Amino acid sequence: MSAIDMTKQADKAASTGESSPWYWIPTVYIAEGLPYFAVNTLTVLMYHKLGIGLKEMAFFTGWLYLPWVIKPFWSPFIDLFKTKRFWTLSMQYGMAIALALIGFMLPTPFFFTVTLVLFWLTAFFSATHDIAADGYYMIVLPPHRQAAFVGIRSTFYRVASVLGQGGLVMFAGYLENRYGNIPNAWSAVFIIIGLLFLGIAVYDTRFMPVSNDDRPRPGVTARTILHDFADTFFTFFQKKGIVTAIMFMLLYRLPEALCIKLVQPFMVSPLSEGGLGLTTAEVGFANGTVGVIALLTGGIIGGIVISRNGLKKWLWPMAMSLTLPCILYCLLAMFQPSDFSVVCAAVGVEQFGYGFGFTAFMMYLIYFCRGENQTSHYAFCTAFMALGMMLPGMIAGWVHEKLTPLNIFDLSIPQGYVNFFWLVILCSLATFAVCARLRIAPEFGKKIK
Repeated sequence: MSAIDMTKQADKAASTGESSPWYWIPTVYIAEGLPYFAVNTLTVLMYHKLGIGLKEMAFFTGWLYLPWVIKPFWSPFIDLFKTKRFWTLSMQYGMAIALALIGFMLPTPFFFTVTLVLFWLTAFFSATHDIAADGYYMIVLPPHRQAAFVGIRSTFYRVASVLGQGGLVMFAGYLENRYGNIPNAWSAVFIIIGLLFLGIAVYDTRFMPVSNDDRPRPGVTARTILHDFADTFFTFFQKKGIVTAIMFMLLYRLPEALCIKLVQPFMVSPLSEGGLGLTTAEVGFANGTVGVIALLTGGIIGGIVISRNGLKKWLWPMAMSLTLPCILYCLLAMFQPSDFSVVCAAVGVEQFGYGFGFTAFMMYLIYFCRGENQTSHYAFCTAFMALGMMLPGMIAGWVHEKLTPLNIFDLSIPQGYVNFFWLVILCSLATFAVCARLRIAPEFGKKIK
């Protein structure tokens, strides 16, 4: 269906009083994406700028992944009462309050403990919002319209990515430079995010349609949910090749899981501490614009080549593209280039490789979950995916601290980041090891001619 056709349908829906998907899908999926990036990306840079040590920052922000790890365990209970629309809107209002409170708490002396609790609540609300919003999408829209709008929802999720990793970081950097007060700058950013979410919640309350099909499932009780969950749980762990699959989910992204907690602190750390000495705004531009564009491009190309030749043929090239570009961070740490375009180019290449390589990961999850209970089994896979990001990220700061005293390369700068990024490269061996154990049908992923 073309954009023109969907626009005509939107006009027709408006004239008959029906709420068109164009009215609510953009805001719902911005609300789905923005908290994820705020919790897992903005916190890393913000706490580092506020003086929290790398070890503490990585460990405590790593715990913020937990709601996404455990969400399969409470997602079935959302069907017990109220509607998906109710849960979606309630979580949006909850996130608005939590994010605004974070903004008000940041200038206080006890900001670290209080904001961590609020970020964890935001993460819990966000994970619940993911469950409810995706369920609402499938209930309200018939299958043909779900297919027509799947690209739209993905686009606005990526808009949230650009906003969360780019626009908001650049705005925080602007406020830092203009007023010279880092806590107040980040406080303003989160108060604005809270107000934005409040606006989205009020808007969606008006435009998300009420559906007769969106109601608690009849005959569903806590007992039946527990029985169904136990059945799904045991059938998942009885699938053929489950041990290899879990190891793949946990280790394929190990280099990225270690990197993600220290890349931004590395970029803003002074040259004398082994960093690149970039401003907050420059980091926002490099990651949120150049990086996101490269990431999307890599993902699109990855999907195209798999559809032509299948996952099995492209697994190894994608695994290497995911891991080997990390060497660029090693080189940046060793040579500390002053040319900002060089940094942007390195970020672009690394993010393109990640987008290209991540395609293989997601396709394998789909491959492994084929058969009965596919949707429920996929939820377990995404939980393991989040766990694979959470655990390495929690120890990244500690690893950096232990590697800092080692003068391996005889450089005139502290070598904590240099040594850390070389360790990340060595961790690619774990990625290659789990790939070697996979058995994938040659035809999987190929477009049927």
